[in-house]
Amino acid sequence: MSDLFAFGVGHATHSGSGKTLEVFFPTPVKDPSPATARTIRTHLNTGVSGIAPAQAATLARALMEAGASDAARTCALLAEIDKPLTAIVLERDEPIQSTAEAYLKLQLLSHRQALPNTLNLEGIFAQLPNVVWTSNGAIDVGDIEAALIAARRSGQHLTVHGLDKFPRMTDYVIPSGVRIADASRIRLGAYLGEGTTVMHEGFVNFNAGAIGPNMIEGRISQGVIVAEHTDLGGSSSTMGTLSGGGNIKVSIGRHCLIGANAGTGISLGDRCTIEAGLYITSGTVIDVIDEDGNRVRTAKGRELSGLSDMLFIRNSRTSKVECRTNRAAIKLNEQLHAHN
Repeated sequence: MSDLFAFGVGHATHSGSGKTLEVFFPTPVKDPSPATARTIRTHLNTGVSGIAPAQAATLARALMEAGASDAARTCALLAEIDKPLTAIVLERDEPIQSTAEAYLKLQLLSHRQALPNTLNLEGIFAQLPNVVWTSNGAIDVGDIEAALIAARRSGQHLTVHGLDKFPRMTDYVIPSGVRIADASRIRLGAYLGEGTTVMHEGFVNFNAGAIGPNMIEGRISQGVIVAEHTDLGGSSSTMGTLSGGGNIKVSIGRHCLIGANAGTGISLGDRCTIEAGLYITSGTVIDVIDEDGNRVRTAKGRELSGLSDMLFIRNSRTSKVECRTNRAAIKLNEQLHAHN
């Protein structure tokens, strides 16, 4: 492994004033081989730079010789665009200093080259401009009125998909072996592992994800990781660092089930279940019940965070939240995760 953190060559969209709105890096590379790193340092400057298509073609040949065939093919295809391109070379994983760097790191996550919470994303919001995402690509907020009028003047209709700092993941990355029912609910920077299904009400934020295989019908908030063979029921929720969790990272273990309309602000170990409609937070008062049905103690949710084999329910007679032992792993329907 080289000492070069990451690099990418891509195509950017700019506003009328020249501001970078977004950058598409088809094949970003993290931790390149020493030979590839030497090639990159020979042909590209550190940081963000503009390169001509001819430079991209030359770089493509050099990368092929260095053994980086995927990146080489991408550079060759980008050279055919015949427009100025954007290159970025990062020596270290440091706080984000540019829009191009933000897009590179988001695409590294969605390309499964890095797991959520492993990249330095400090400064990302300051470097991502608010963009109007349309059927004709990214448009600056200040340019959208003129674009809408121009489209009508030419007899076309410009569809506005959203107004946000983050685009849809599928406009940049199509992960292998996944199903996504509604692409607008998966932000760029989401990590979807092989075998993951995200249904219509499922949502995955940036720097969050499912390791796969998983059935996701609820919300995976920023910073949350869901381990293999775990099911998030319809409209269920996980509390991320952007929704009141502070710096606490919530993780969900293997073979868990969060029921419909349920949620958690604490981590779950393996083989845990939260019944439908019940939301567990760090301050929730919970009666801990042993296998014989006896109350052992009363605990706050934070005291049970990360433990395995837990069943969280609300006693229908007393309305108290209870935690019981649950050793039966939740087995997902294998047919739901067949992506052939």
